[in-house]
Amino acid sequence: MRIAVIGGGLGGLSTAGFLARAGLEDVQVYEQAGALGEIGAGIQVPPNAVRLLHRLGVVEQLDDAGVRLEVGWEFRRWRTGEVLYSQRLGTACEERFGAPYYVAHRAGLLDALLGVLPEGIVHVGKRCTAVEETGEEVQVTFEDGESITADVVIGADGIHSVVRGAVTTPSPPTFSGLAGYRCMLPAESAPPMALAPGFTVWLGPGRHLVHYPVSAGREVNLVAIVPAGEWRTESWVAEGTLEGLLAEHVGWADEVQELLGLAPKTWLYALYDREPLARFVRGRIALVGDAAHPMLPFLAQGAAQAFEDGAALALCLREAGPGRARLGLERYERARLERASEVQRLSRGRPDINHLPDGPDQIRRDAQLAAQDPLEHNTWLYEHDVEAALRGSDVASPLH
Repeated sequence: MRIAVIGGGLGGLSTAGFLARAGLEDVQVYEQAGALGEIGAGIQVPPNAVRLLHRLGVVEQLDDAGVRLEVGWEFRRWRTGEVLYSQRLGTACEERFGAPYYVAHRAGLLDALLGVLPEGIVHVGKRCTAVEETGEEVQVTFEDGESITADVVIGADGIHSVVRGAVTTPSPPTFSGLAGYRCMLPAESAPPMALAPGFTVWLGPGRHLVHYPVSAGREVNLVAIVPAGEWRTESWVAEGTLEGLLAEHVGWADEVQELLGLAPKTWLYALYDREPLARFVRGRIALVGDAAHPMLPFLAQGAAQAFEDGAALALCLREAGPGRARLGLERYERARLERASEVQRLSRGRPDINHLPDGPDQIRRDAQLAAQDPLEHNTWLYEHDVEAALRGSDVASPLH
C-alpha cells in the first residue's frame, strides 16, 4: 500500500510514524518548506498524547524537548497575583491516566518524531498544488511540476490545507476576535516563579496569559491572548511589538510586568478556526490534524487530536489490509469524526470563561475554579485511548 503524507509538521510526521509502526512501510512524506522545522513555540502534551508518543518510542526525547508537569496547573488573578486555584499533577496524573502531562518546545517534539522515522522518507520543498483520485490511485501534483501517485493520500497540510479541497468544500475561517502574543525566554533571565514545572494561567478582563518552562527547563514559553483590534494576520511567523504586548497588560501584577519586560522578541497571530467538517475522508484521500479539525488552542488538544488521528488511521489501514484501503479510511472517519469535532467545538468556549470582566460573574467563576477537579473534568479527554477503542475497549492502556 503506497501512502503519501502531505505535510511534514507534527501531524504529518506522527502519522508517518504510526504507519511505519503498523508495518505499512511504503510511506513518503512531502513538506512544502525547504527544510523541516517548527517555529519557536511551546506546546502542551496531555496524557492522551503522551501514551501514543510512548508507543512511537519518543518518551526519552520528551524529557529533553519538554518538562513533565509536577507542580501542575495554577490559576492566578490578573491584578494581585492571588492564586485562585492550583492542582498538582505528577504522580496523580500518571496513576489516573497511565501517562504524565508534559509541556514541550514544538521544534524539539518535531525532532523527536523525525528521529523515529525511516531514513529518506521525508521530502522537503514539495508544495502540493492539486490532489485527484483517478480510479484505483491518487495523483498528487507539486508546484515544481513533479507528480506522484499513491494508493492513499493523507492530508496533514494544516489549517490552509490544499488536500482538504479534494475531500470536501472547505468552510471559511471564523475569526475569534482574539490574537496571541507569544515569546520564548531563556531560563537564565526568567524569574523563579516561571521556572517551576507547572502551567500558570493569569485570568483578566478580556484577556489571559499563560507561561510554562520547556526544553528540559532551558526556556520559558509565554503566550498572551488579547483582543485582536485591527490585527488579522493568521501566521505564526508574523512579528508583533513588545510595546504592544506591554500595553495590553497595564495594571497587571508586578510578576507579570517583570516577566513581559524580559521578553527579547514577540510574535503575534490572529486566532481563527473553522466549522467542523462533515467528513474527513473521500475515497482514498483522508485528512488528519488541522487539515481536518483546526481548533482554537484553549483546550490544548490540537496536536493531541492529530496524534490520535494518526494512530487511528494506521490501525484502520493495517487491519483493512491490501486492496481494502477505502474500507480502512471509512472506519478511520467513523472513529475520529465525532470526537475531534466535539473537541473543536468546545475549544471555542473557553475565552467566554477566562475573559470575564471583574464583577459578579467573575467572582462566581473564581469560586467554581476553586471547587473543581480538572482531572475529573477532563477525564473524557485524557483517558481516551484511540487504539484501545478501535480494538473494542475504551480502557486506557498503561505506558508499558
